[in-house]
Amino acid sequence: MWALLALAGIAGAGSVQAADPGPADPGAVDPKPGGRSIAISLADRRLYLTDPDGGTRSFPVAIGRPGVPIPVGDSKIQRKRRDPTWRPTANQRRDNPALPRAVPPGPNNPLGRFALDLGWPAIAIHGTNDPDSIGTRASGGCFRMLPADIETVFAAAEVGMPVRVVRESLGGAKPELPASRPAGAVAVAAKVAPPPPPAAAVPVPAGAITKPPEPPPAPVADPRCATVTAPLRRMICDVPALAFLDGRARGTQDRFLAGIADPAARAGAAYELIQDERRFHERIAALCWIRSGTEGDTAVAAAAQSCLATALDRRLNDVAERIASLRGGTRIAGQP
Repeated sequence: MWALLALAGIAGAGSVQAADPGPADPGAVDPKPGGRSIAISLADRRLYLTDPDGGTRSFPVAIGRPGVPIPVGDSKIQRKRRDPTWRPTANQRRDNPALPRAVPPGPNNPLGRFALDLGWPAIAIHGTNDPDSIGTRASGGCFRMLPADIETVFAAAEVGMPVRVVRESLGGAKPELPASRPAGAVAVAAKVAPPPPPAAAVPVPAGAITKPPEPPPAPVADPRCATVTAPLRRMICDVPALAFLDGRARGTQDRFLAGIADPAARAGAAYELIQDERRFHERIAALCWIRSGTEGDTAVAAAAQSCLATALDRRLNDVAERIASLRGGTRIAGQP
């Protein structure tokens, strides 16, 4: 059964996250009084929890993938559910008839252990069984959180708590809200940490020779760009900023491989990096999805480019970490 669910795509890959609360759940929590509020910034991809004293805590979230409508405006928490049952919506089951009618609580549940149902149909703030998706455009319209973060927010949240979703950034300072904003509007007072003091200069002994830092590797163009036709891959090739990020990751890999003295070790490391790249492209195909024929839509293209930029920037770190792990078992030129 669980193998079938994984093949059906419910393991947090970004295609089935919108939550249908279904009938009353045994995990529902009764309302409690309080003065907290929640704001979610689509630009920041963060949830801001404001306490009664005005202090604000923020948490990263995953938002709707490109092409999926994301609710914006004012709502409130309608229900709290511990160990929720996930029920695919009618649209999800129509798009993927292999989906089950319900997934019980457990490690394969796309909602994680906690869910806060909002006033919009089939939209919730919830956990996830795919922590790597947090901070990206990956969900079916809901707002995913890391397991530890949703547990914190769930404990602080109360039924009836106002929730506001905005497109603009809330990370800089307290947002300007209309004086006549509707009941339930959320005021977020983001606390901005002062800039750190400048680092103290380290004295250099007289006559000491300092070695300049090694320059970053030059970007390497993808040789497949001449023939590639897949929309997302084509977008990476055609948009200079995306091609630069992709080329930097490729350049880092090439410089690493060029420094390996042993041919067998070099071939093994190259294979590992190629497999990582294949998995990366499978991932962005799910996260930055574009429906065939919509590539020319300005809004769709902009959303896809934003998603790709985030994924490619993250890939630079992933490549560096993978290279660091490979160095442990690889003989590098100039090293024992």
